[in-house]
Amino acid sequence: MTFCGCSAVNVNSRDISAGLGWELGCAVCVSPPWDVCRSNKSPWVCLTCSSVHCGRYVNGHAKKHYEDAQIPMTNHKKTEKQEKVQHTVCMDCSSYSTYCYRCDDFVVNDTKLGLVQKVREHLQNLENSAFTSDRHRKRKLLENSSLNSKLLKVNGSTTALCATGLRNLGNTCFMNAILQSLSNIQQFCCYFKELPAVELRNGKTAGRRTYHTRSQGDNNVSLVEEFRKTLCALWQGSQTAFSPESLFYVVWKIMPNFRGYQQQDAHEFMRYLLDHLHLELQGGFNGVSRSVILQENSSLTASSKCCINGASTVVTAIFGGILQNEVNCLICRKTNLKFDPLRYLSLDIPSQFRNKRTKNQENGPMCTLRDCLRSFTDLEELDETELYMCHKCKKKQKSTKKFWIQKLPKVLCLHLKRFHWTAYLRNKVDTYVEFPLRGLDMKCYLLEPENSGPESCLYDLAAVVVHHGSGVGSGHYTAYAAHEGRWFHFNDSTVTLTDEETVVKAKAYILFYVERQAKSGSDKL
Repeated sequence: MTFCGCSAVNVNSRDISAGLGWELGCAVCVSPPWDVCRSNKSPWVCLTCSSVHCGRYVNGHAKKHYEDAQIPMTNHKKTEKQEKVQHTVCMDCSSYSTYCYRCDDFVVNDTKLGLVQKVREHLQNLENSAFTSDRHRKRKLLENSSLNSKLLKVNGSTTALCATGLRNLGNTCFMNAILQSLSNIQQFCCYFKELPAVELRNGKTAGRRTYHTRSQGDNNVSLVEEFRKTLCALWQGSQTAFSPESLFYVVWKIMPNFRGYQQQDAHEFMRYLLDHLHLELQGGFNGVSRSVILQENSSLTASSKCCINGASTVVTAIFGGILQNEVNCLICRKTNLKFDPLRYLSLDIPSQFRNKRTKNQENGPMCTLRDCLRSFTDLEELDETELYMCHKCKKKQKSTKKFWIQKLPKVLCLHLKRFHWTAYLRNKVDTYVEFPLRGLDMKCYLLEPENSGPESCLYDLAAVVVHHGSGVGSGHYTAYAAHEGRWFHFNDSTVTLTDEETVVKAKAYILFYVERQAKSGSDKL
């Protein structure tokens, strides 16, 4: 999603700050009749009339407020002013971003009198004053309670909700969904949390904990360190969402593709993030290599490392596998083998399933994850645009291609290709793909399955990233993840407990499967 200027801002924006209080909630959701809904999540304020409604990913009352204002007036002639004022512009009360429904995009311009910025500053002042007045009350509650976390009811008993949300810094839901997913891959997360803190400055600030903001021009940054800090903050039981601003600043510094506040692709971000973590861990920081810690970690033995080129790190030890690409010339029958590092599998959704959008839809068979895996590993004849250069024939020839997995990773990351290019734009494949929560068997995709143990090819689901919306440049990302036997839904700053039935109905974009640990002798008895 790109930010743009919009003429509707000048027409539809009013000075509404005087009518706003801190208790912001949807005018429909938090008012009778109560059977509509009870949500006060994601409040959006209309900059024309100051009414507050919930966002499109809650119950969509903000969008309905705009649509209701577009109903043409009957029986009398509209004035020019009535034609222009259409309640098109609203502001997110959490991130203070301004959105125009007429443009269907975020906008950055302001009125000549700066009314949008005035509303934004008023909301920020309300948030700061509410935080100050609420601090004493929270401190008192924490002193009287042994649980420094949220409490909820599970099976009639009170239990702690230790998960922490991540603040959206402006279309950063793609980053939040990936961070929450990685934080629930225990072996990967624990490695970073156990790393010693790195001091990024010398002299007078040496020994102090340092933080970065996007306004700083310091080139002495560490992605590993900021990633470590973020993971440490996510499961401390804080009731306040954590702001990953320092990490986002480092991302801006070392990953230019993700600068700005437009929507980004979550899979692309995950790929860049893991690659840069791997490179930094290989080279170390401030002259100290962190691969030493990997060698000292008994749970990541040499046999578990998988890195074709360069030194192994925790990234390749957890996500690394080996993929064999087998190409056969159809003329001389010569076979060419190529081995590539495997950190994720990008799977096409077979074309025959692309019209089936929901799990309960009855038109045709259900697309399963196994169908996508089979499509990836099936023998494929390359078309005329992909002719293979045969070294024996010494020219390009027709050929076949087949993928085999030579070595499976500890964490299998499966990316479903939901976005594809047409003649003019990039569309989304909204097909529902059925996936298992437990016991994904990858043995039939191995090059040498007879050399694998009985349970070494079984995987259980750890996390799911979901894209809501119609395009890669718009929409919203959330994540589901399992933690200590319970499933959570991570929607930026909001974390809710959910169940397996809800998870399996999700239209997955990225799936994280963790290798099932072999049972010990005592467990089998």
